[in-house]
Amino acid sequence: QVQLVESGGGLVQPGESLRLSCAASGSIASINHMAWYRQAPGKERVLVALITSGGGTKDADSVKGRFTISRDNVKNTVYLQMNSLKPEDTAVYYCKAVVRLIGSSYDYIYWGQGTQVTVSS
Repeated sequence: QVQLVESGGGLVQPGESLRLSCAASGSIASINHMAWYRQAPGKERVLVALITSGGGTKDADSVKGRFTISRDNVKNTVYLQMNSLKPEDTAVYYCKAVVRLIGSSYDYIYWGQGTQVTVSS
């Protein structure tokens, strides 16, 4: 089975920065796109940023210019650099990966466990 392990969340003040990471491990043949989602209290889970296997990216309007998604294909890890954090960024952040398993011709979606980001003064 594939596991996605997240780290890097925490409590920060407005204007500060955090970097989230999500490392995939298991019987992985290849990883298609990877993405970060977040779910704020009382809200639905929404896409924050996505990165394709070729390195193309897309950001939500709410984080454009502040957040940067990147990936390390050797380490099977996706990162989210979050700068100029605002209270409205407070949420549980989840990573997602679309994975082709060794010996399989199918893609599977895997989710990380979630990491809490709290922005408060």
